[in-house]
Amino acid sequence: MRIALLHLRNARPHAPEFNETLNGLNQGAVAAVEALGWEYTLVASGELPVTASADAALAADAVVLLGGEDVHPALYNGPLDYPEVDTWDLKADAAHLAVVAACTQARKPLLGICRGLQIINVAFGGTLVQHLELPGHRLPGHGLKTFAPTRPEFVGIVPDGVGSPSAAASPAAAGGSVGGLAGDVADEPTLCTHHQAVDRVGEGLLVTARSEHGVVEALVHRQAPITGVQWHPEHPDVLRTQLVALLQRLERQVAVNTVPSS
Repeated sequence: MRIALLHLRNARPHAPEFNETLNGLNQGAVAAVEALGWEYTLVASGELPVTASADAALAADAVVLLGGEDVHPALYNGPLDYPEVDTWDLKADAAHLAVVAACTQARKPLLGICRGLQIINVAFGGTLVQHLELPGHRLPGHGLKTFAPTRPEFVGIVPDGVGSPSAAASPAAAGGSVGGLAGDVADEPTLCTHHQAVDRVGEGLLVTARSEHGVVEALVHRQAPITGVQWHPEHPDVLRTQLVALLQRLERQVAVNTVPSS
């Protein structure tokens, strides 16, 4: 298996603590891939031409969109002024939106983590909650020890991204179960840190998990092998029990979904 791990940038002189946290998460994703013995490419999308990310995605068997800065509000018609407004990266936004489009067309299995879930939702016409005031989604401070434990509430049956391309209308038609998603995290809390979240769900996406406060914690596409989770399975404390299992889910999707190149 070859996997493309797409993040935003390697350096953030304006936000060194944030950069250190993200580097720790990115290395967690690398560690999970290495534990499976897979090959990987780690791409800093905001530091490369926009087309580089889609090229890397299409050259791989599966793709992971990792976390980072807020999605630019112009991409979902949101106001530019909101609490804790972040530094945006329009180049990375454009690159990751192109990746979602390319993966959808090619039926390339895709997992979005935190911001990755939010990009997926925006790519399909959804909107975002720009600042989440609810408790339990992040802890004060910085670093990998400030992630909030959560227990998403999963639905029973959802598309698993392993049905035929025409299996569209309903979870039953898609032929999959939530097993590879809920089953991978049911025995331990997930770890979250985010101040934005899904608001209006994008076209073709189905909510498969929510927090106790109703915040969207996971989405899948009804037809394409696309999954997004709001928590961080790549956190070093859970990567071997959560991200490894989600990567294995991508591997199952690869077997039946990827359209051969011409």
